[in-house]
Amino acid sequence: MIATPTFTERFSTLAGGYDVVLSDVWGVIHNGIAATVAACDALTRFRGQGGTVMLITNAPRPGEVVTRFLDKLSVPRSSYDGIVSSGDVTRAAMAARPDKHVFHIGPERDLPIFDGLGLDFVPLAQADYVVCTGLRDDEVETPENYRAELGELLRRKMFMLCGNPDLVVERGDRLIYCAGAIADLYGTLGGEVLYAGKPHRPIYELALQRVGGLRGVTPAKPRVLAIGDSVRTDLRGATDFGLDCLFVTAGIHAEELGDRHDPNLAALNKIFADAGVAPKAVTQRLVW
Repeated sequence: MIATPTFTERFSTLAGGYDVVLSDVWGVIHNGIAATVAACDALTRFRGQGGTVMLITNAPRPGEVVTRFLDKLSVPRSSYDGIVSSGDVTRAAMAARPDKHVFHIGPERDLPIFDGLGLDFVPLAQADYVVCTGLRDDEVETPENYRAELGELLRRKMFMLCGNPDLVVERGDRLIYCAGAIADLYGTLGGEVLYAGKPHRPIYELALQRVGGLRGVTPAKPRVLAIGDSVRTDLRGATDFGLDCLFVTAGIHAEELGDRHDPNLAALNKIFADAGVAPKAVTQRLVW
């Protein structure tokens, strides 16, 4: 039986119970086009009271590249202490593999993830493994566009490293497919996949390691709050890692809940029940 989470209008009512926030990025502090001002203010205020904010994102790019993107969206640096990305975890996984001949599925904007690793980009027939960071053209393509290509990967029994486990993400008021959708299709076909980001442990372990470096001590899990808008990645990842989660409804599940500004709580609780997980609390948007 999944407990019904409490609904809170303000993060400030919860903030005193935590020393650290691991906050999702896309869907919480921006929508791909502009910063969410109230959310950035809430995180800034949390830091002002002595809290540490580490952003954790399934963006398949190094954290410093994500930082520059946030600057362009006017996300203030006062709202966070650092960033851990799926790209960071992906780089670590690639660096640990002796194979250097890589086939890449994804857009050119993700290429910084490979900088300095000494990899050779090769055609599929010459590759040791494949790294998927997204769709090559996520404005028009769907995972089905890759079915034939994945069939060839499967025929060659190729290992896939997924640089972004998200299935979809908001871009303005639209949802676009991410690398996780391709990786899931490959897994369904029988392929071997390693997921670098949420909801899997490595990104949380790296985030807490970096928080420990900032605070001088690794925080106890009961003092860490995860914030996010995805049941599959944010809520599941936090729960499996042993963290409380504040779930934001005005994100990728908004349309399922009937109204972005007035979510159907019965529908929300059904989503939690179907997933077998529930957050500590639910809020419409992150507001102090």
